[in-house]
Amino acid sequence: MTQILIFGDSITYGAWDKEGGWVQRLRRFLDEKNLTSPDFYCVVYNLGISGDTSEDLLERFEFETKQRLKEHKETIVAFAIGINDSQFVHSEGNHRVPIKKFKNNLQELIKLAQKFSLKIIFVGLTPVDEEKTTPIPWNSDKFYKNEYIEKYNQVIKKVCEENKIYFIEIFKKFEATGYQELLEDGLHPNSKGHKRIFEIVKDFLIKNNLI
Repeated sequence: MTQILIFGDSITYGAWDKEGGWVQRLRRFLDEKNLTSPDFYCVVYNLGISGDTSEDLLERFEFETKQRLKEHKETIVAFAIGINDSQFVHSEGNHRVPIKKFKNNLQELIKLAQKFSLKIIFVGLTPVDEEKTTPIPWNSDKFYKNEYIEKYNQVIKKVCEENKIYFIEIFKKFEATGYQELLEDGLHPNSKGHKRIFEIVKDFLIKNNLI
């Protein structure tokens, strides 16, 4: 038996998807497999909170993980975090979480996760439609730019390589398509975007014999 704990932000939570987001789609896929494969059982927990950064996640990760640990279940820990860290706050002249601090936070998250699992995954970041996110409509002081997001995404990838853990590339795969059509408000994926993330994550998990 396996349980997958997926920590992240509003995109992880599933904002703007009538189907509940990419994590909910993954859960539904695995629930169907649970019902049709007698020797297979996998539980998915969506632990995404809107607005979260790596700082916020560090504060809650260990407590929330401990509440979900079950005997005789293998645990997979997945992180989908970083786009809010890359947010540029104009009035402060800096990112919400500076990139050096972000890298340190990732290292700390990995260290904590290794207490509970040897199977740790980071899901890469998604690009934005800058015409709608510089600034974002609901806060003129805050900007999301692909230049910044890509830098934070590369930090995630490098940290994963250094620690020999899984990294799922999303940014480049979105960029290779007309990804603006996959976004609802310029920042959050729409239903098509969430479906695409689900497909990328599902295929990766299958290819690496994680599910």
